[in-house]
Amino acid sequence: MFVGEEARLEVSFAVAWERLARLSESGALLGTSEDAYAGLARVGVFGVSKLVRVQVRELACADGSAGLAMRWEATGAGGGLFPVLDADLRLAPAGPESTLLTLAGAYRPPLGSLGAALDRAVLHRVAAATIRSFVGQVAAQIAGQPGPAPVGCTAPPLSPPEAKA
Repeated sequence: MFVGEEARLEVSFAVAWERLARLSESGALLGTSEDAYAGLARVGVFGVSKLVRVQVRELACADGSAGLAMRWEATGAGGGLFPVLDADLRLAPAGPESTLLTLAGAYRPPLGSLGAALDRAVLHRVAAATIRSFVGQVAAQIAGQPGPAPVGCTAPPLSPPEAKA
């Protein structure tokens, strides 16, 4: 099942990049991810709690945007009973003082045909709500953290430079 969500941030791309990098480096992004996935995993198996592993790649810049890859999965012997999410979290300039935060990914429902039936019944709605909540939390953390603009990863000019006469 494909999932996606986006949020417009009223901060420049450079500031958003620095704040997302700080969230990732400090472990705060992992904590937010673990909380979101744990909620999805508990619903996936009718309230059973599960240990969660969240993997996040280093924030990278390319073509005027920044992003990182994420994987959310349950650990241990019963890990196959829970959904697995692979997703990209991206930032892109949306104006001089605005940035678009997007998450695009796919999750695999648990347990083969039983998992597919559970997905059709409820899990896909829970997954969509979980992703919406996660992106909202990350957006709030990025928009609410003060900090300097980063060095070395900047957005391209949003409009062509004016010609000098």
